[in-house]
Amino acid sequence: MDSRLEASLVAESGTLRDAMAALDRGARQIALAVDPDGRLAGVVTDGDLRRALLAGATLDDPLAPRLSRQFVAVRAADGRAEALDLMRARRVGAVPVLDEAGRPVALHLLHEFIQPLDRPNWAVVMAGGQGTRLRPLTESIPKPMLQVAGRPILERIVLHLVGHGIRRIYLSVNYLGHVIEDHFGDGSAFGARIEYLREVEPLDTAGSLALLPDPPTDPILVMNGDLVTSADLGGLLDAHAASGAVATVGVRRYLHTVPFGCVERDGDRIVRLDEKPTLVRDINSGIYALSPAIVARVPAGRASTMPEVLEAALDRGDRVGAFEVEGDWIDVGQREQLDRARSGA
Repeated sequence: MDSRLEASLVAESGTLRDAMAALDRGARQIALAVDPDGRLAGVVTDGDLRRALLAGATLDDPLAPRLSRQFVAVRAADGRAEALDLMRARRVGAVPVLDEAGRPVALHLLHEFIQPLDRPNWAVVMAGGQGTRLRPLTESIPKPMLQVAGRPILERIVLHLVGHGIRRIYLSVNYLGHVIEDHFGDGSAFGARIEYLREVEPLDTAGSLALLPDPPTDPILVMNGDLVTSADLGGLLDAHAASGAVATVGVRRYLHTVPFGCVERDGDRIVRLDEKPTLVRDINSGIYALSPAIVARVPAGRASTMPEVLEAALDRGDRVGAFEVEGDWIDVGQREQLDRARSGA
């Protein structure tokens, strides 16, 4: 059990003094009262205790009558997004995470969601493409600087990275790179330290990793620069760290409905009919977590792609993980996708 969570626990049979001690130990402004079997019986906040004392209670009074027993909680299997939605909807600052037996195993805090801790990980955003499929829009502006809802796509990516605690960001630039550099500068206006990997010749979706001035000591996040997304980047890095993989690929479920009735046959004999079936595949989202070892293997001085890097890892027998990307995700590669992103559809 997390030591901070354990510090926030108090026995349901305890006193107000015991609850105040738990609040002080856990430093989370909430204490979790558990029954003799360790199940969550109720919660009490520092505000609850203040009001009880102002109403004439003493520190030696029993805690049980002062507990809030209509608390909100999430299951261990629920994600951070569900917990955040619940906290916002119920206007609470903390939500316990319970196992199947009702015992607390974690505690989600709203302020930690909104103000994530700084991460040591770097990010590299591939922003050097020419965007030929979007011409004439990209004749004088690089594709990542096209605007969606009044803000350049690349600026949205930078702010999203900073929002997940990633503050050292490398932008890989080539085509009209000066437009990007003029906009972001050193990154201080965006809450980040931004540096540039300048491609003399186009290096595709992985080659510029060999231009990093220093080898990373922690896993790095790599993203395509034309994504409009609300992906849980912190969750991807956490999943990568826990998996032992050399690389973790953000994947997304893609559904395609065949507009015709399909048949399966054995020679000239039909064995099955399938009317307008929906095919389901996992697609590469263009978001990756890479361990330092795999970054070091990217060849210098020539173009290379992320699929090539990942296939080489698989050929070596390395573990390559997958992390499902939820929420908004649009790859702005063609005018249709750009229009979709701009319309909010």
